[in-house]
Amino acid sequence: MSPLHGVARTLPRSFRTAGTQRHQFVSFQVSASRYYSPTNHRALNHPRPLQSVTSNSPAPSPRDSSNPALSFPCLDAQDAKSALLSAKSLQSGPEPSYTTGQHEQFHCEDPLLLDWGGLLPEFDVAYETWGRLNADKSNVILLHTGLSASSHAHSTEANPKPGWWEKFIGPGKPVDTDKYFVICTNVIGGCYGSTGPSTADPSDGGTYATRFPILTIEDMVRAQFRLLDHLGIQKLYASVGSSMGGMQSLAAGVLFPERVGKIATISGCARSHPYSIAMRHTQRQVLMMDPNWARGFYYDSIPPHSGMKLAREIATVTYRSGPEWEKRFGRRRADPSKQPALCPDFLIETYLDHAGEKFCLEYDPNSLLYISKAMDLFDLGLSQQLATKKQRAEYQANLASGGTNVNDASCSLTLPEQPYQEQPSASNPSIEQSVAEGGAEPGAPPQDLVAGLAPLKDHKVLVIGVASDILFPAWQQREIAQTLVQTGNKNVEHLELGEDLSLFGHDTFLLDLKHIGSAVQKFLA
Repeated sequence: MSPLHGVARTLPRSFRTAGTQRHQFVSFQVSASRYYSPTNHRALNHPRPLQSVTSNSPAPSPRDSSNPALSFPCLDAQDAKSALLSAKSLQSGPEPSYTTGQHEQFHCEDPLLLDWGGLLPEFDVAYETWGRLNADKSNVILLHTGLSASSHAHSTEANPKPGWWEKFIGPGKPVDTDKYFVICTNVIGGCYGSTGPSTADPSDGGTYATRFPILTIEDMVRAQFRLLDHLGIQKLYASVGSSMGGMQSLAAGVLFPERVGKIATISGCARSHPYSIAMRHTQRQVLMMDPNWARGFYYDSIPPHSGMKLAREIATVTYRSGPEWEKRFGRRRADPSKQPALCPDFLIETYLDHAGEKFCLEYDPNSLLYISKAMDLFDLGLSQQLATKKQRAEYQANLASGGTNVNDASCSLTLPEQPYQEQPSASNPSIEQSVAEGGAEPGAPPQDLVAGLAPLKDHKVLVIGVASDILFPAWQQREIAQTLVQTGNKNVEHLELGEDLSLFGHDTFLLDLKHIGSAVQKFLA
């Protein structure tokens, strides 16, 4: 008998053909209670082998082996979650409502042309504000978010839940609401009120899903400035952001240099680098390989919660630092009295497992895919800017002449005929060429990036990095500062927190009020 024996449920096994959702149904028995009941400890730790619903072969007998089969309570829990979500989908669909409470909504009916040829005929931007706008609207700070953050950076009367930068915003705080009018948006592509893959396509009323067009960081910023236009704000006092928000804060200055005053970029970069791209790639891959992802069309079925959980676990590894984990967890196991297990066993494993489980239904999987890809595409080098400008003009001309928007997202990647082999750097022409193109001397900022950041040569800029950050290493913030200096900017302030000041890695910008907060407060004053 399968360990899923109990209450009858029906799970849709979904696939999509030519944009049409179809279902095949496989019936089997589910008992969620046997996994979660605190009195049923034995069922969790000693489940009977799970048989395929399509197989008639008997389960292996314990007598056939000299050792009993290992138990996998972590997998049982995932099966149980799928069962519970399946039960919910029979009524209203399991996809959660991605909301963080009350927020303002800006609806724009003017089409937004995207950098890679996509078009949003209309879109929404969710936003929240704090402080009071002064008479000439000169005290506005646009606060940019990280990948998975909402517009709820601080609590409000309408939404008293603490925000993701709660301790940094408020009267007398680093972002002082007695002085500044602060605006924070949920980026387009997100799932907290702004138009993204989980919202309806106005052309047919169906969910965008993976019909949503490819985004860039610059596309997000253009949508934000549409909101500023709507609010009658011509120029920002400051553009402030951390992580992906640090990318946006720089992009805002490059795209709209005359509309941005000061710029603060914390734990960000001016162009995505291979390590960060690689880590986000692995997150997308484990998510897309979850069968429930269904190529993005999962909104009327079971969401890919297992893939999301694994993606978040990978991300969490990059958000914190080795030194911090050494102090917090060391090599300690959750229960040394028990046999080692292949499921979470060490304390660090249980921490990652909890982080993934907590997140897997709080954020739309497709938003994670699209926004993380936008981060990968980020490059403020002049050559990329010129190429983007050219292709935008071509897309605009095509639309103006009555052409249709064609979003060719097919992947032309093929495996090489010969396996990749490591090459010594001295004999690798591509490395020699990149060094030659990058600058006059090793370690110097690439000249293409210097030219790309030239619009910021007269702006006051604060750049903050953290030595324990492995996702956006401190050398990337040094690169920003050095590049700005090369443009002739004499108003660049660069701060780098060593491991003696912060062991929190990339998440330092969320946690370190003393060092990050005080630096931001001083810069904005």
